[in-house]
Amino acid sequence: MKKKFWISFIVTLVLGTVVSLMLRQKSAQASPTGYPIGGTVGDFKLKNVDGNVVSLAGYKDKKGVIVVFTCNHCPFAKAYEERIIGLDKKYASQGFPVIAINSNDAADYEEDSFDNMKKRSREKGYTFPYLQDDTQSIAKSFGATRTPHVFVLRNDGGKFTVQYIGTIDDNYQDPGGVTKRYVEEAVSNILSGKPVVVTQTKAVGCAIGWKDA
Repeated sequence: MKKKFWISFIVTLVLGTVVSLMLRQKSAQASPTGYPIGGTVGDFKLKNVDGNVVSLAGYKDKKGVIVVFTCNHCPFAKAYEERIIGLDKKYASQGFPVIAINSNDAADYEEDSFDNMKKRSREKGYTFPYLQDDTQSIAKSFGATRTPHVFVLRNDGGKFTVQYIGTIDDNYQDPGGVTKRYVEEAVSNILSGKPVVVTQTKAVGCAIGWKDA
């Protein structure tokens, strides 16, 4: 009886440790830390819907970029889609374009597959690149957790630094009811040489669908 007890105890202990490690690993995947305000962003290269590879370094002649982690299927991403298009139309000509990135696991969300990304870009007339982060490494390096999740980067002599992280504005449901345009305010301040006042807000949207380990 004593021997059976110890065998059962050891098996239970081992299984509990394995489950705990799995949960910790999954939690680490779903809760990336990412770049802080003022942090320097590393270069990345991702495939665009037009088949070309786009890199952050390719924007070295720009004043900055608006990086938006988004997707096709999320209701929040859809609600903000026209506003994302509007940001590019307003600021690209001023040297501050949008870069959209889809990091969702297409195995869980067929609507977010690369073919559907291409279709969505054509249908909506995207004027900016729509990149696939298939390995999800870029979302994790940024610390993106939602769709949409915005990172405003300023170009400091070829070095891109994070100036704002969070949501686009304060009303995802009603564009006409917006009172705080966080991304616009951040970009406008940077372009005018002023410091960004509100540097961080809570991103509002669907959780990024992470791949299993």
